[in-house]
Amino acid sequence: MGVKIEVFRMMLYLSFPVTMFWISNQAEYFEEYIVKRKREIFPPDEKMHRKELEDFKERMRDRKERRLLKRMALEEAEKE
Repeated sequence: MGVKIEVFRMMLYLSFPVTMFWISNQAEYFEEYIVKRKREIFPPDEKMHRKELEDFKERMRDRKERRLLKRMALEEAEKE
């Protein structure tokens, strides 16, 4: 009787994590939740919001470029 119960316990110990892993990787169970959560975090693009982001990125690029040019001019002036 002791060997049979040990085999049963071993099968239970091994099957539980495998079953949990299999269930957690089934897309059908979580697809609705994931899509809903993704839309909360990353809402569909709005034209105005997208334009604001593009304008902000352009301003940051211009600012960085001006700062870089200014630093290069200072370094050039120091060399002379």
